[in-house]
Amino acid sequence: MRWSNKNSAQYPVPSFQRKAGCWVLSTGYWVLLATVTLLSAAPAAEEKHISVYSPVAIYTLPVLDRSGREYVGLLELLEPLGRVSSQSEGQRWKLRYNAVDAEFVAGKTRAKIHGRNFDFAAPFLIENSRGLVPLASLNALLPRFLGTSANFHESARRLFVGDGGIQISFQLDASNPSRLALNFSAPVNPTISTEPGKLRMAFKRDPVVSPGSQPISFANKVITQASYSEDNGDAELDIAANEPLMANFSNDRRTIVVSAVPPATPPGIGGTQNPAAAPPAATIASGNSHRVLAVVDPAHGGDERGAALTDQLVEKDVTLGFARLLRHELETRGFAVTLLRDGDTSLTLDQRAAAANVARAGIYISLHAVSQGSGARVYTALLPVEGTNKGAFHAWNAAQAPALPVSRIVSAAIVAEMQKSEFPVHASSASLRPLNDVFMPAVAVELAPGEDGIADLTSANYQQRAASAIADAIVSVRDRLGAQQ
Repeated sequence: MRWSNKNSAQYPVPSFQRKAGCWVLSTGYWVLLATVTLLSAAPAAEEKHISVYSPVAIYTLPVLDRSGREYVGLLELLEPLGRVSSQSEGQRWKLRYNAVDAEFVAGKTRAKIHGRNFDFAAPFLIENSRGLVPLASLNALLPRFLGTSANFHESARRLFVGDGGIQISFQLDASNPSRLALNFSAPVNPTISTEPGKLRMAFKRDPVVSPGSQPISFANKVITQASYSEDNGDAELDIAANEPLMANFSNDRRTIVVSAVPPATPPGIGGTQNPAAAPPAATIASGNSHRVLAVVDPAHGGDERGAALTDQLVEKDVTLGFARLLRHELETRGFAVTLLRDGDTSLTLDQRAAAANVARAGIYISLHAVSQGSGARVYTALLPVEGTNKGAFHAWNAAQAPALPVSRIVSAAIVAEMQKSEFPVHASSASLRPLNDVFMPAVAVELAPGEDGIADLTSANYQQRAASAIADAIVSVRDRLGAQQ
């Protein structure tokens, strides 16, 4: 983690009013449009990538198109799985993985691996001292290095190393209301969304495998079908229905129960509204208004790589994956969530603070990662002495002052929840930006390795444990956070 502690000029943090659908400053100030534009920028088109699932690491790599074939870097593919090094000598490229030596020649389809010939489906390529191998050869190539099986779903670009894959089974309870239990052989953490007639689960880091090649139909009036698909490194499970659906997690995230959204009990009919008619907190459902808005800020991005966690792993990539998991955990607990970046984009510290302030969030959570230590560290702002207010203006580097007591309560709640999960954690205060610059409760969480070392930082299960504890903590202090206006 790289914190910027530079003292900046004091900028005003004004109050806002909502008019004509946008946030404007109080009388006499300027309209803030730049930050609104920042938050609403359209995401870039998704690039081709391959997802790799193994017992030691889960990761994605870019796929390159060359002469009508798809390629991936061999060094980058093997690096998370063991000790690997390479050397380029003109048209020859040598690689050593653990105790296996291999030699390749650019433009040739034959290589020598551990003293034996191997034939590729397309020519081996060298670009900028990187060795590129065709995806079509991975099933036969990888066992030569790994000493275990490899199962590559080429059309979907999903690679499974060794025994594995999370299996799915379905159990329909046709009673009223209908419930469909999805039972998984290991914990999962899908991104869940709803649209008319469908609930969609996207598995971007879970090695979920197909329950069959054909959709599964149910003889039910509400939940009618489940269909599985894979594409561009991801898996997706769609549940079709004739009514709006919601999803609840149970059994340590090994079970997802899908059911129809219960109708709301109209107030004033038959006495007070029945609380049991409302969906539970850990629910995905539409139409939930006046939710607390959480701004989740994955640190770094773009040209700002953050800390070098390994030779190939940088902080900005870990924080983005962690932020997406935390977004999901908060959404399932009824929060509205905005990620300040959902891709590899650059944002200044001032832009991050201004975006959170303009959004009038109830809570701001900054995420970082570090290769030293273990577990997690939770930070609240340590404000500078010189940060004093002048009339309607607030010192930019002390805007956090009014919210700091609640920020400390949030920090204590996160520490308590992580300790319940036996997750090593400690809290402290530091003069950190942009924590100092936001006027809502704000914390920074820095993720460190666990018992399995640096591999934990890219482990979906490890990140999910931390994200779940953070989300549970935010729920426990929800009544102290502001509501979305």
